[in-house]
Amino acid sequence: MSTKATIFTNLIEKNQGIIHKICRIYTDDELSHEDLFQEIVLQLWRSYDSFKGDAKFSTWMYRVSLNTAIILIRKKHKSIQISNLEYQSLNIKSEDINSETEEQLQLLYAAIKMLNNMERALVLMYLDDLPYKEIAETIGISEVNARVKMNRVKQKLKEIITKIDQ
Repeated sequence: MSTKATIFTNLIEKNQGIIHKICRIYTDDELSHEDLFQEIVLQLWRSYDSFKGDAKFSTWMYRVSLNTAIILIRKKHKSIQISNLEYQSLNIKSEDINSETEEQLQLLYAAIKMLNNMERALVLMYLDDLPYKEIAETIGISEVNARVKMNRVKQKLKEIITKIDQ
């Protein structure tokens, strides 16, 4: 495997939680999750040469991953078409999901899925403790706007979770 592919694979393995979260929010079943994961990794690989290191890798990865997910969902209305990716050169190990918190996560993810695409992206990055500046850069809004939107989304999520939990 080339040095470029090795570095890329290591970065994906280290940050794969970002992709899994996005896949979980934008898909409803395991097969779609796997397909979207593969498509995101493919898009990350295709655009890897454009990563210049001006921002953190995770910020760039969020941007590419979210754009890929949203574009595919809009095009296919949750029926995702995938491209073939030769995984023999990019052996990415999957992260295990902690079963202890699975019930709480299911409730949270169910609530997040009721949000629009922008709100979903905002919540994912917020839950990853990204600073508002980085969130704003990733989704292309001002930092103040990101804060205002997040406050509104928090309230909206509380209302959704209350309704689901009843």
